[in-house]
Amino acid sequence: MAQVALRVQNLGKQYRLGSGGPGYDTLADALLRLARLPSRWMGRGAPSTAPKTFWPLRSVSFEVSAGDVVGVVGRNGAGKSTLLKILSGVTDPTEGWAAVWGTMGALLEVGTGFHPELTGRENVFLNGAILGMKRAEVTSKFDEIVSFSGIERFIDTPAKHYSSGMYMRLAFAVAAHLETRILLVDEVLAVGDAEFQRKCLQKMEQVGTQGRAVLFVSHDMAAVTRLCSRAILLDQGRVVADGPAAGVVHQYLHGGSMHGAAVREWPRIEEAPGDRVARLRAVRVLDESGRPAPEIDIRRPVRIEVEFWNLDPTFRPAANVHLYNDQGQCLFVSCDFTSAVWKAGPRPHGIVRSVCHIPGNFLSEGLVSVLAAVSSFPRTTVHAMERDAVAFVVVDHSEGDGARGSFSGPIPGAVRPMLEWTLPDPEQGG
Repeated sequence: MAQVALRVQNLGKQYRLGSGGPGYDTLADALLRLARLPSRWMGRGAPSTAPKTFWPLRSVSFEVSAGDVVGVVGRNGAGKSTLLKILSGVTDPTEGWAAVWGTMGALLEVGTGFHPELTGRENVFLNGAILGMKRAEVTSKFDEIVSFSGIERFIDTPAKHYSSGMYMRLAFAVAAHLETRILLVDEVLAVGDAEFQRKCLQKMEQVGTQGRAVLFVSHDMAAVTRLCSRAILLDQGRVVADGPAAGVVHQYLHGGSMHGAAVREWPRIEEAPGDRVARLRAVRVLDESGRPAPEIDIRRPVRIEVEFWNLDPTFRPAANVHLYNDQGQCLFVSCDFTSAVWKAGPRPHGIVRSVCHIPGNFLSEGLVSVLAAVSSFPRTTVHAMERDAVAFVVVDHSEGDGARGSFSGPIPGAVRPMLEWTLPDPEQGG
């Protein structure tokens, strides 16, 4: 059983609205508040001063084991950054506790922990000391840190002259290379250029394989599913999902539970979508073994099965599917009227099952939702349709044998086919 690196129990943080403070008053606070009271209240009784408070984080509990790379996802204001600030010691919790076994490195905001008057070199050693590292340990890693950051020319320049990108490069390099047991990374990677983001993602993958734990906050769902085996979804300061990364990402993007997302069935014909010609009976996402597949490896084929009742044999209804990504962009549409079975003649009365086969290394990573329909041609008539009938997550594990190759940065495009490339001999032409 893996050793626990981080344990969080009933963690909560309360703030007072309008104060920015942690929920307690100093004498100066009380005098300032009294001075701000409107004059019309003087001598007529003071207005209610009951504090208005809110909890950006409430009753959060989870564990992270050594070697785990855990994503933390949620909308803006869900409590992600508050959680990391408590764990890193930037602020104290109002309730609950967090226990850490070993040292922790944190990259929360650009420039956090850097002194502007010190040079980059001095800040590396300062950060190492803050993290509990001995000078000899920092010295042994120094050249590697500077090389990774890519700011060798400016390492002896005061940090106050650094751009936000240079701050982030050096801060990430320090946090990732010093031998901390746990690494906390917030959304600051968005500051860097594409090449440095690629290096950071590769480094976080490496950190996980070294038995160190990573807690990764990001709005990049493709990076979360690629890097993390597990994810935690926060909503209004509470944990609403904790499980396999693909399932949690689906719940976050799709707004529902992952359970049963790959299979949708209508056992009762009178409740199924459709008309007197055809009604949907089931839509399923299946892997190559025929099992329901809410998560698909980008390199593996996937099948979408549409099952419907054919109620009027005089029609030749055809199943069709429309695939969309999480941005609502239609990836493609496919219909079975191109199949030999449909062309052979009218379909039999009763249950018809039609399967769309999608090859591996074709879809891009991320959430894919499926609109399923049954239509008749050549005068197109839609007899049954269900939007968001099923959904699945395409996961790219970056193992080098897919269309991504060894590149770890973001890859645009609705699909990502692995196409054949040749290098003809220029002397032979062609």
